[in-house]
Amino acid sequence: MVVNSEHLAGTHDLIGLPLWGPYTKTYMGISHIADAERGIRFDLSVFPGFYRRKVDVPNVMWESGYHPWEASPDLAYFAHRHELEWKDRVYADIAYAAPGTGTTAGAGENVRLIRCKLANRTDMEQNAVLHFMASLHLPQVRPHGEALQTVGVRLPEGAVWVDALDYAELAFAVPRPSDRLVYDGFYRAEVRAQRFVGGSAVGAGFGRDPGDRAVYRVHAVRTLEQAVLLLRYRLPQGESAAFALEIAGGFAGELRLEGGGDAELAAVPLGRLEPGEHTVSLVSAGGSARLELDGFAIAEERQCGQVAFVPDSRCLRPRIETGPAANSLLLQYEGVDHVYGLLWQFADFEIREFHCSELDRFMRHTVHHHVHSVFKDESGGDGHFTNVFLRPIPLAPQSSRTVYGMVCAGSRDEVLRRLAAWNGAGDRYAAAFQEAETGAARVDRTANEGGKRYALSQRLMAATLLTNVVYPVYTKRSYIRHNTPGRWWDCLYTWDSGFIGLGLSELDTQRAVECLNAYVTEPGDPHAAFIHHGSMVPVQHYLFLELWNKTQSQELLAYFYPRLREYYLFYAGKSAGSTTSTLKSGLLKTWDYFYNSGGWDDYPPQVHVHREKLTETAAPVSNTCHAVRIAKILKMAAAAIGGLDDHIGEYERDIAAFAESVQRHAWDEEAGYFGYVLHDEAGQPAGLLRHESGQNYNMGLDGIYPLVAGIATADQERRMVGRIQDPSRLWSRIGLSTVDQSAAYYRADGYWNGAVWMPHQWFFWKALLGLGEIEAARRIARTALDLWQAETEATYNCYEHFIVQSGRGAGWHHFGGLSAPVLGWFAAYHRPGTLTCGFDVWAERAKFSEDCTALTADLRYCDRADRMHAALVCMAPGYRYRAKWNGREISPCGQEDGMLEMLLPGEDGQLTVETEA
Repeated sequence: MVVNSEHLAGTHDLIGLPLWGPYTKTYMGISHIADAERGIRFDLSVFPGFYRRKVDVPNVMWESGYHPWEASPDLAYFAHRHELEWKDRVYADIAYAAPGTGTTAGAGENVRLIRCKLANRTDMEQNAVLHFMASLHLPQVRPHGEALQTVGVRLPEGAVWVDALDYAELAFAVPRPSDRLVYDGFYRAEVRAQRFVGGSAVGAGFGRDPGDRAVYRVHAVRTLEQAVLLLRYRLPQGESAAFALEIAGGFAGELRLEGGGDAELAAVPLGRLEPGEHTVSLVSAGGSARLELDGFAIAEERQCGQVAFVPDSRCLRPRIETGPAANSLLLQYEGVDHVYGLLWQFADFEIREFHCSELDRFMRHTVHHHVHSVFKDESGGDGHFTNVFLRPIPLAPQSSRTVYGMVCAGSRDEVLRRLAAWNGAGDRYAAAFQEAETGAARVDRTANEGGKRYALSQRLMAATLLTNVVYPVYTKRSYIRHNTPGRWWDCLYTWDSGFIGLGLSELDTQRAVECLNAYVTEPGDPHAAFIHHGSMVPVQHYLFLELWNKTQSQELLAYFYPRLREYYLFYAGKSAGSTTSTLKSGLLKTWDYFYNSGGWDDYPPQVHVHREKLTETAAPVSNTCHAVRIAKILKMAAAAIGGLDDHIGEYERDIAAFAESVQRHAWDEEAGYFGYVLHDEAGQPAGLLRHESGQNYNMGLDGIYPLVAGIATADQERRMVGRIQDPSRLWSRIGLSTVDQSAAYYRADGYWNGAVWMPHQWFFWKALLGLGEIEAARRIARTALDLWQAETEATYNCYEHFIVQSGRGAGWHHFGGLSAPVLGWFAAYHRPGTLTCGFDVWAERAKFSEDCTALTADLRYCDRADRMHAALVCMAPGYRYRAKWNGREISPCGQEDGMLEMLLPGEDGQLTVETEA
């Protein structure tokens, strides 16, 4: 695998994905990036329904009767099942595909084909309908918020505009923990704002404290005899702010800003300004915390009236024209450079328009208006939907019917040619979809016999993970496509995305690499050591290790190591601005950056810490343990690169210091768990956090995280592994409970407390492999796979978590984030060509034969020499295998269906597996 760093560097977009994809945030279908710079998206959704009865609106924000069904990793093909009559009685499988290599007319990036398979599995006649719904969508001010309204700036000749975010320096007089880790990849002090240039401003309290400072480099293109600086800002009515304005070597003055409630201009005469670069400084004298600075123009005094701010086009209603045939349309949206074309292969249709902001209520309300073609929601909303209404579509009992269509984008002439080329091309539609379906992620194609029963549940997880992509998401002053854990989270999410990447690594390496790249920043980035949103669990390092062990890509190593090192240094409290390491105990805490230490929202001691306002003095265990583990990962990477002895020495010192801090301060001998450590006002450790019952408050997964870090004593390991396997403690009939079931604070109705989740189970599964606990690791994986199979086959949903009490799924129904480990467990035990080890193994080479009947792997082991650790090797089924370690034959602990589980000694060496003679 080659990592093209030229394309990865400087972007957080999923660059390998096409412009067409399942990127919607409203109604499921196919989307097109209409304007990448402005973040505008075109959607085409297909709504199935019953004629003159009901329409199913596939809203992506709640359970609405559709299910991701299958997808190819490159999103050139994906399909959803829409259940009109549950379960599989009357349904529509709606699929979208690129034309493919087997077609000629209209092939290319700008065309997507549509296939609607309508099925009637009842003994009654059915009258179905299909609604093609086309719409244009603007970016939003914030996730699920109102549409963003931006303005453009018009300048007279010789004038310049400087965006407020284009500062050379910006510093708050009172430093903030987030100064070097700005949330969501924003610039320091950036806020999203309506009716500003580019949609962003300097705000976030900038200007409140005296001494807040911003410095700009301004290039004047010509001499301005009477220059004026026009600062555009917004302040609430009655509030004010003041700044000292300086231009190096030429001007000093004051700037007073008075609030009027909307954007306005403040003018400061500068006198003569020579051409060339000038340093402009704004230093606050104090004022409102709600100030927003858009930027400033510098122009000749006589031309100031020509500086204008013009609203960008936000007309969502297109010009609608009939295409080259009656069953086709052309849509032209104001401000969008290209035309969209729609084509449908069905004779009975009507063209309608819906003027409304939502269709969930309004379309259902109007379903019986048979004589209207234009529907306007009088309650408001400026949205617009172009509706191609195909009706009725008769379905005989126990029959099915397929309706094809096409959507494309391009110049008017290009669209006209494509519409003409694909009209009536039934055979070519069928051939294109047949070709496209071969690229779908179907685990049953390669699974061993024991894995075939998981085929549907794994396919649904793969389809959900692959299609959970939204556009636009704003970060680093750009709009990107983003892997979302679920469309309810229209935002970045760091630890979820690490697990998304782990899941993608089992489906498509490039998708996983791009997922990782979205969350790392360039070394030395002044705003963010990494892209941070939500729980600060550094899963990106674990994803990197998995990718390395799958690929041994030197390009991957060279590109990601320096970026992940920046991430680590901040996480460990070692880089400027980080506040994770402020306690004298040496333990880490991340409360300054998010309320959640480990992703476990209602984890009992975490809830108590916030309730009692203990965030300055309480340290969880898992934060420090993750620092140890990712330091070990980076140590292995540094050794593989070579010439980084200083880095290796630093990691070794950090590992030893963190391990000593955890052991000295956090172990509770009586409970058999590590505890939250409290500190006094001076930051000195002051004992463990306890529940009112007297129990250690950390009897749960956080309390055994030293197993993941590999820093427990032999006795501690024995006791904590016992907790994992004890059905009265952490083990439940459906997997690892987040909280010890014997704890006084265990609940049956919590979100995490009383529930089983996949992500931390993955960490402990890998840890158990590293401890040589083969059976305990297998038990976690098998239980999870069986649980996942039962729920997905019953509901077709991919849930967030599972309730211990009932064993049923709950939470978001199309979840591709923290549930992704099920793909890894399946691969480890059921996909030939898979080698799996614990966290301390670095694969210098791992090569399977093409038919997966032989393996040669050179493994570097980076833990204690006296420890036996596990390796799982999934080979082609139907053979008996012989395994050797450094040329000595070893006996697998288990060998069935081509799956070998074996214990390896704590040393570097070569593992070979081949068929018996």
